Amino acid sequence: MGTDVSKKIIWYFCVIGLFAIFSTSISKNPVLPLYAGSLGADETLIGIICAISPIAGIIFSFPVGVISDKLGRRKLLILSGLVIVIAPLLYLIVSDPLWLIPIRFFHGTATATLSPVISSAIADKFGKQKGLLIGTYSSSTLIGRTLAPLIGGAVITLFAFMPADFSYHAVYAVAFLAGVPVLILTLLFKDSKTASTAEKIRVSDFTKSLAAFLSKRDLRCTSAAQMITYFCFGAFETFLPVYLLANGADAWQTGIIFGVQVLVLALTKPYFGKIADNKNPVPQIILGLILTGVSLAFVSFISNIWIMLGISIIFGLGMSMTTVAANVYAADKAQKNQVGASLGALSSIMDIGHSSGPLVTGIIITVFGYTAGFGLCFVLSLIAAIYVIIGARTHG
Repeated sequence: MGTDVSKKIIWYFCVIGLFAIFSTSISKNPVLPLYAGSLGADETLIGIICAISPIAGIIFSFPVGVISDKLGRRKLLILSGLVIVIAPLLYLIVSDPLWLIPIRFFHGTATATLSPVISSAIADKFGKQKGLLIGTYSSSTLIGRTLAPLIGGAVITLFAFMPADFSYHAVYAVAFLAGVPVLILTLLFKDSKTASTAEKIRVSDFTKSLAAFLSKRDLRCTSAAQMITYFCFGAFETFLPVYLLANGADAWQTGIIFGVQVLVLALTKPYFGKIADNKNPVPQIILGLILTGVSLAFVSFISNIWIMLGISIIFGLGMSMTTVAANVYAADKAQKNQVGASLGALSSIMDIGHSSGPLVTGIIITVFGYTAGFGLCFVLSLIAAIYVIIGARTHG
């Protein structure tokens, strides 16, 4: 594939990813808990509403990957684009906060579909460069994820003088507008699979693909690395702000810490993806796990905001290393015509880690304190690193 064509295709995916993740992110941060509260939801219901979206990823990412292997990537991308456009409009007609639960689940199916399908499409088209370009795509989504709360917060502030829920509805209108180019671009996507080459889907396809994935120890190890990385990330993003607040940090300082971490992820993912393309990605996965775990182990012993910034940067480097290398490794080890299934399974397991991290760590912190909570992340990261080492040695 020519260099110019390659650049056009990856830019095409990056634009889709940026607008799609911007649209889904601005729909939840910071507007969702505020909107739910304005509709009468208490703290418990707000927690349920905010937690329901990742469950869609756990349930759908693997089946979506299998279906895309059989039917092609285009149909699934269009479906994701439709959800991204339709879902923001549903928030506008809600009067009971309970309805936000099915809407959030429906909205969550968009990212559950988009991420594994685009990663699979990149792996299809750019075999030896997939790490670099998956990393580049991931960086574009991080830009959207970073801009979303800034613009969402600005919109809410801008229309704060308007009556009732107008400011919240304005945010969802922005989410809808951002989704329109996503749908248009997915409709323009040309797939290598046509109606004549698409395969029929049977129930056995799902069970066989899952069995094939789970039968390979190297893929199980990669999944464990991805799950624990996102377990740690979920704990970090949930409880670091609370910890910093308890230690006297201002909100703007916490914002700098997370903003710099996102910048580190965005800048380094293409670089680490390129390394994973050219070298064995296993050492990168292991090093990333160690950096992630060690950085969290020090959190509860630090109160200086600038040292905490350094720890956040180290955490971001570790997460960047592990996640992009895990995708490359899974695509490399996947059986023929099962790249989508493997990356979908990886995404589902990732969401399990991301969802369970705040829950489990929250219980540990409540009972034993921050040192035990972040210490658990350190221990799990080391266990995952050892598991990857054993799996890599077994399969040479």
